[in-house]
Amino acid sequence: MTSPVPSPGMLVLLRLAKQAAREIMAVYASDFAVRDKADLSPVTEADERAERVILAGLREHFPDVPVVAEEQAAAGIVPITADDFFLVDPLDGTKEFLSRNGEFTVNIARIRNAKPVMGVVYAPATNALYWGEGDVAAHAAFAPEHSLDGLVWTRCQVRPQPSSGLTVIASRSHRDAETDAFLSTVKVARLISAGSSLKFCKVACGAADLYPRFGRTMEWDTAAGQAVLEAAGGKVVDTSGAPLLYGKRQRGFDNPGFIASA
Repeated sequence: MTSPVPSPGMLVLLRLAKQAAREIMAVYASDFAVRDKADLSPVTEADERAERVILAGLREHFPDVPVVAEEQAAAGIVPITADDFFLVDPLDGTKEFLSRNGEFTVNIARIRNAKPVMGVVYAPATNALYWGEGDVAAHAAFAPEHSLDGLVWTRCQVRPQPSSGLTVIASRSHRDAETDAFLSTVKVARLISAGSSLKFCKVACGAADLYPRFGRTMEWDTAAGQAVLEAAGGKVVDTSGAPLLYGKRQRGFDNPGFIASA
């Protein structure tokens, strides 16, 4: 099987994720400070430096496409969005960043007609880089100081449901009683934990079968991972079974509970 090739637009997003990751890892290696945002969630210099890099790059390459980004949104800066916009989480998994377990990611997604059509998820501390567009999803081991040129990608594909039961992946930092109640209704062979949007990517690449999430998430938390998973043949639905959609301004860009699956 030939190595997947990212489109020119996807290459732009991959390069921006790499640049953001270099900013993040520079802070990660330092004795950084932590502050609380208005919603009491933590933020660091890494979040802000990474977001500035990504916003500047998106403005340069896609000047007519609005961007909804986590830290700007926290400051009340939310552009008018239509049928085509970007969602950016410059550092998804800040709690993982603070605990230094490596399971934090850079998330960049493009939304068209309420659906994530392009997504990049990059975990620079573990050198795990994923992308999804159309019906192609891929991953590679990639360090922030390396070049994307000539990188060999491995295709991601969801796996068939094992007869022995499901491997379920759940949030490391946000496990709740509703998730446990849901898990009691399915045949679980193995339960694993992970942080940030890596959970979507584990399902996309066949390392897990199901990722349920019933606690609050924001659109920038999930869009890139959903793009990777759906490009790999999976799906993400809300608790009513409808596709998880984007651009929910009336909700403040937050998500209902959802189930991501192979």
